[in-house]
Amino acid sequence: MQWDRLIVGAKVFDGSGGPGQRLDIAIKDGKVVAQGIDLPAAQAAIVDDASGSWMVPGLLDIHTHEDLEVELDAGLPEVVRHGTTSVVVGNCSIGLAFGAQRNNEQDPIVDCFARVENIPKTVLRKAAEKATWNTTAEYLEHLNSLPLAANVAPLVPHSMLRIEAMGLDASITRDPTTAELEKMRQLLETAMQEGYIGFSTDGLPLHFMANQPHVDKRIPTQYASMAEYKLLTGVVRDYNRVWQMTPATDDPALTLKMFLLTSGRLYGKRLKITALAALDSAINRSFKSRALRFSRLLNSRLLDGYFRMQCLAAPFKVWSEGIVSPLAEGDPLLRELIETELDDRDARRQILERPEFIQAFREMWQRGKSGYNLDRLKRLLKLENQFMTRDLNDHVIYRCPVESWQGQSMADVYGRYRIWQQQLADESGACDPSEEETACFAQLGVSLRDDGEFFLALLRHFDRDIYWHYVSANRDPEVVKQLLLNPLLIPGFNDSGAHVTNMAFYDGNLRALKIAACDSEACFSHMVKRLTREPAEFFALDAGRIEVGRRADITLLNPETLKTYDGDAGIRYQYRDVFDCHQLVNRSDGVVDGVYIAGAQVWTGSAFTDVFGRERLGSALTAHGKV
Repeated sequence: MQWDRLIVGAKVFDGSGGPGQRLDIAIKDGKVVAQGIDLPAAQAAIVDDASGSWMVPGLLDIHTHEDLEVELDAGLPEVVRHGTTSVVVGNCSIGLAFGAQRNNEQDPIVDCFARVENIPKTVLRKAAEKATWNTTAEYLEHLNSLPLAANVAPLVPHSMLRIEAMGLDASITRDPTTAELEKMRQLLETAMQEGYIGFSTDGLPLHFMANQPHVDKRIPTQYASMAEYKLLTGVVRDYNRVWQMTPATDDPALTLKMFLLTSGRLYGKRLKITALAALDSAINRSFKSRALRFSRLLNSRLLDGYFRMQCLAAPFKVWSEGIVSPLAEGDPLLRELIETELDDRDARRQILERPEFIQAFREMWQRGKSGYNLDRLKRLLKLENQFMTRDLNDHVIYRCPVESWQGQSMADVYGRYRIWQQQLADESGACDPSEEETACFAQLGVSLRDDGEFFLALLRHFDRDIYWHYVSANRDPEVVKQLLLNPLLIPGFNDSGAHVTNMAFYDGNLRALKIAACDSEACFSHMVKRLTREPAEFFALDAGRIEVGRRADITLLNPETLKTYDGDAGIRYQYRDVFDCHQLVNRSDGVVDGVYIAGAQVWTGSAFTDVFGRERLGSALTAHGKV
């Protein structure tokens, strides 16, 4: 046979942004070798009829933490089933490029990942046990030894680079010596020579260490000086690679200096930067406008930068197990609760019972909600510097021992509590709650003074057994569409593989394509380019195209099902054996008709094939192509 496989009948959108056309695609040795109309089926060993499907290049997910999951389930099923065939890992300054980096006193993977990505320590220890390599070159070799069903493109993570040069304790307690700085530079340059696609740092004031005695310390990257950032990004600039960063939102002056590193006008050569994130915050409307202003300014002829903020195609819905929530880290009081070990309910209860803690929390919770003051003005204008909403109307209960509360907002429950409270005071019969609810109200206490104290009482009584969610950004679909189509932004920030029980954006690419498909076929084709060829060119990856001579990484979509897809309806909370814990996932079955990696089909539209997770189909992608 001339070809290994022939896919016939699909309308092909090749990633160029041009109109789709019906083409047959022939594959040999993992690459596209011919395309045309009515190619001879007799010349192919396998013929797949894709009539009615839309064919696109395998999708890229540019912001993931799949470097952990790939060690436990190399097939990356939750990524692949959504049509994604290449993922960028090592984001936010944390990753596995230098192995476990363990010694008797430190366990950096657990320490750095547990609170940044809200992944249970038990899962992290399993991944760390697999990380037996010690160098960036050995990591690439290791990735290529796994039965990958998607391509993995690693960044060099700054926190781990600091730990490699300084040790964990020193990396968060003192400045590096001249020799340690030089070691960091040399290690980074070596990785660039090996083909690593870039370098990642982090500045968000949400990211803290997870092990004693460092729970009050931020992750190592945040202790770097501006001089250190300039030295290391200079290496990235020299190799024309990408700097992935998150801004220090609590230090605007530092953030501005870091953003300006992209400028070719100021530094002689542009530095490619991708930053988090252009979100339409429900609490601070200036977040989005600032992101767009910075993008315009930094990419202008005046500064000659190459700067792309990432944007998310979904409402930014965050799920919380009690107080265990990535955005709750932004408040010192809530952070005190999160600093406890995940299973230590008694420690959190003791904190929640302290009268001084309750009073301080009530003051924080009510700040700006009444009176005539600056905090009140900021709240009215939606300019608060908060990460988590303080409105119980936004908090929706997903799972709770009181079954009747599931699907209700905490404000609804609090409203009935207040009626019950009044009923006890005047002995009226106006409220007739269920026996289950009445018993719970009695256990919460009869003298809770406001909604803030009620929220604390829920945490004290249920701990992690009350599982709830809220949407902190991207509530307006039209604004999300505008962000996704803005040429100065780049779709991404799915954070796939992170926040095991707090986020479920594996389907971010499909949500973006659904938005575009509901507009027009031309908009869909443009969005395909935004999710394939554009990020591939930005990161210098051999991906994102359907062309003769290119890897046959291909996704088939059902256009009619895509247009009616509801990402939120597909969210599932399920037990996953390889993690030995529950995980939030999406189910988009019926939307993705098929996924091919290097010409081999791994997803049929309803199930994985026999080769999935057993044969090495994906590769470690570098800036020079695959290793």
